[in-house]
Amino acid sequence: MTESFRRSGEYPQGQQQHSQSSYPGTPEAGGAFPPPPAYDPPQPVNAAPGSAMWPAPTPEGSPAPPAPPARRRRVRGPLGLLAAVAIAAAAVGGGTAYAFQELTGKESTSASTGTSVVPTSQKGTVSGVAEAVSPAIVEINATSNAGSSTGSGVVITSDGEIVTNNHVVSGASTVKVRTSDGKTYTAEVVGTDAKKDLALIKLRNASGLKTASLGDSDNVKVGDEVVAIGSPEGLTGTVTSGIVSALDRDVTVSTDEEQQQQQGGGDDRWPFEFGGQQFNGDTGSSKTTYKAIQTDASLNPGNSGGALIDMNGNIIGINSAMYSASSDSGSGSSSAGSVGLGFAIPVNTLKADLDSLRSGGTSGS
Repeated sequence: MTESFRRSGEYPQGQQQHSQSSYPGTPEAGGAFPPPPAYDPPQPVNAAPGSAMWPAPTPEGSPAPPAPPARRRRVRGPLGLLAAVAIAAAAVGGGTAYAFQELTGKESTSASTGTSVVPTSQKGTVSGVAEAVSPAIVEINATSNAGSSTGSGVVITSDGEIVTNNHVVSGASTVKVRTSDGKTYTAEVVGTDAKKDLALIKLRNASGLKTASLGDSDNVKVGDEVVAIGSPEGLTGTVTSGIVSALDRDVTVSTDEEQQQQQGGGDDRWPFEFGGQQFNGDTGSSKTTYKAIQTDASLNPGNSGGALIDMNGNIIGINSAMYSASSDSGSGSSSAGSVGLGFAIPVNTLKADLDSLRSGGTSGS
């Protein structure tokens, strides 16, 4: 009878040698021992069933306990704080810029070219633009030795700074302004610039006025929709709309105060030249040329000094010249309104001239 083990579980000599020589990784078999592991193998845990280290039995029919969550490495320091805040702010839209400014003390730069003052629900509509901007547009009545004229203006400060055309208030002895809520103020001319046909007036004892948002006329493109607001023929707050017809049009106007008064009279038909032709009378010998935005939005006598506005509610131009055919009666009044040929001074020209206007301007120089 053959024994399986001789003593203490030893193999018989023949079997032990056969086992070693037949293992492919042994030197005798022409192989090599397996390489050592790259890490220490787990050590066995000696735990008896039922001990604290032995897993507790799961009651029949109940789900297995969830695996413990993997521990995440926490990012510490200012970089981690900024990243966390940025992620949280991004989830709520525009909060990222505010969070960045609060943490770093620096203002972020917006990619937009202008602030939208039109409510989101009415954005891109003429009614939305009119509702948002009309309170910042006023009617101007100027009286001089030559008579009286009506124009428009744009409120730029809550205490009553108003931008208009130079030819609206040129030579005026008194200037009265009516706001969109029907209140009337007396205004003083602060500064004028006949070469750019711009003027700045200031209301007396005014506060809390609605102000306009000045946009960026460098971003205006031909075909853009626009809205014009002014007081044609004394009809305060009249709204018209159209498109930008052309850019950088050379418009020539008179810089002679007396010439403007004689030609304008009381109907705001200020003379100007465009394309080698004269409109609304003779511009005289003293004149200046500026680059203008051309629009087909309906402009009529009284719109001068009013606003040309983009669909976000930002002012992109100050309406300054419009063509209207004169009557054959020789009365000097217009027999027809707009024929789709209107011009506005780019708002960037105004912004560059504001400091000069506030210091008294360069009237006629």
